[in-house]
Amino acid sequence: MAHGEFLRQHSEDPELDSHIMHDYRNAGLDEKNGAMLDYAYKLTKDPESVHRVDFEHLKAVGLSEEEILSTVLITCVFAFMTRLADGLGVEPAEGRQEWVEEWLTGPARDLEWLMNPKT
Repeated sequence: MAHGEFLRQHSEDPELDSHIMHDYRNAGLDEKNGAMLDYAYKLTKDPESVHRVDFEHLKAVGLSEEEILSTVLITCVFAFMTRLADGLGVEPAEGRQEWVEEWLTGPARDLEWLMNPKT
């Protein structure tokens, strides 16, 4: 949610964060950003399936080697921090859960694409 809020504040598209949070594949991203998120997802969910061909695909859609490295590092740090917090029993900040619940039962309820996603 914190990352979504950052994106919401710094994007020219106020609904982009919600689209990405729910299913980035339906967010209307360009090929480069879609490929980057596909790669980050694959690296997170099935890291042993990542091979050189994935790296080459990212280059083919326009990511530089520096952007690919940044994608890998951010994906790894996010996974590390999430597991660190989970492993230590870190709880969300005071009021965070209530804010999420309020959003999901309020404004989000009216977003058809979010509440009834196509699979």
